[in-house]
This record gives sequence, C-alpha cells and structure tokens, in this order.
Amino acid sequence: MKMGLSLEFDAAHRLPNYDGKCARVHGHTYDVEVVLEGPVDEKSGFLMDFYDLKRILKSVLEELDHRDLNDILPNPTAERIAEHIKIGLENRLLDTPASLVSVKLWEGKNKWVMTE
Repeated sequence: MKMGLSLEFDAAHRLPNYDGKCARVHGHTYDVEVVLEGPVDEKSGFLMDFYDLKRILKSVLEELDHRDLNDILPNPTAERIAEHIKIGLENRLLDTPASLVSVKLWEGKNKWVMTE
C-alpha cells in the first residue's frame, strides 16, 4: 500500500554556486509531498496513521521553516533540500514498517524536484 502527505514551509536561501538572480537572497514557499509504502496492519487497518506521518514530517521541516537555508546546507538548491528532507524522514521511519518511496519538493508554484 502507498500513502502520501503534503505540508508547506517558508524559507530563504541564495545559491552561492550560481551566476544569476538566485545568487541573491530570496525566499520561497515550499510544498513537500512525501509518499510511503508498506504493509497495512491487520489490527489498525493503517499503513501509518496520517497524524503520525504529519508529526514526523513536521519534525523534519521544523529545522527548515522560516530559516536561511544557507545556515543548514552549503548550496541549498531544490535538489539538495529534497535530499536533506529524504534523509531526515528515512532516519525517523527506521522503527516503522513504512519505507519512503519519494520526496517531491515544490519550489513555488510550478517548479519541483523529486527523489526516489
């Protein structure tokens, strides 16, 4: 079974290895969509309670929300941010039967990257 959840966070960053407007500090509203996969528990009927998944994802995003992402990642491209979120989620899912399938990070309205 697969399940997913989306949450938003806001953050600023600049791209130090880029020659263009994005080399200057600017901000985004990011939308993070995660997909998990695993067996459905016979007793509860859940792969994972959405409340628990939301709590786990919020704990990962809390570090990034309303922050300067350059204080966390040396080159905070969308790709690097998505990888950072993926690692945080994988670490927090170790004691669950669920495994992370993907992290999709929307940088604004029409732009996204996805890990697998």
